[in-house]
Amino acid sequence: MGHHTFDADRADKLEEAQRRYRFLSAEELLWALSPDGDEMVADLGSGTGFYTDDVAPTVDHVYAVDIQDAMHDYYREKGVPENVDLVTSGVDDFPLDSDSLDAAFSTMTYHEFANEQALSELSRVLASQGTLVIVDWAASGSGSHGPPVDERYSATETTSALRQHGFTVEFEAVRPETFLVTASAE
Repeated sequence: MGHHTFDADRADKLEEAQRRYRFLSAEELLWALSPDGDEMVADLGSGTGFYTDDVAPTVDHVYAVDIQDAMHDYYREKGVPENVDLVTSGVDDFPLDSDSLDAAFSTMTYHEFANEQALSELSRVLASQGTLVIVDWAASGSGSHGPPVDERYSATETTSALRQHGFTVEFEAVRPETFLVTASAE
C-alpha cells in the first residue's frame, strides 16, 4: 500500500464542500460519532479542519491530528475553534494519555496511516467503549476520486485489522467509492 500523505500545496481542494460532502456528509459523520456534548475526540489526519469544524460544536474538545505542519498553518489562517487543539503527530505516535479519548474519526485518511503501530496507538488512547469511525476510499472503487486503487483498503481488510487490535465492529457500509466503519474499543 502507498501510505502517502495529501499534498499540502493542494489544501484548498480539502475545503470544497460540495465535493467533500458528496462522499461523507456532516450529518452522516455526526450520526456515526453520536456525540452527546462532553466528549474528547481526535480527528485523525485533520488536514485543513474541514470535518473538525463540523464536529467541534457537538463535543467538548477536539484534537486535530495531522502529520503536516503546513495543514495546521492553513487551518490557523482559516480560523481554529476555541475547543480545538492542533496536534502535529502521526497516528502511530500520539502524544496523548492512555484512555484519554472518547472517540476518534478518520475521514479519507485511513489509507495514509493504516499499520500495526497506528492501530495499537488508537487502541491505547481510546477509552473503553470509545468510538472509532473510519470513512475511507474503498479498494472496490473506480479510482476516479481519491488515491489510486492500489493504495486503498477494503472494508473487510479494515474491519479485520480493527478486530485484531481489540475493537468491536459495530457498523459497516460499502458505497461505490468509499466505506464507513464504526467500532468500539474494548
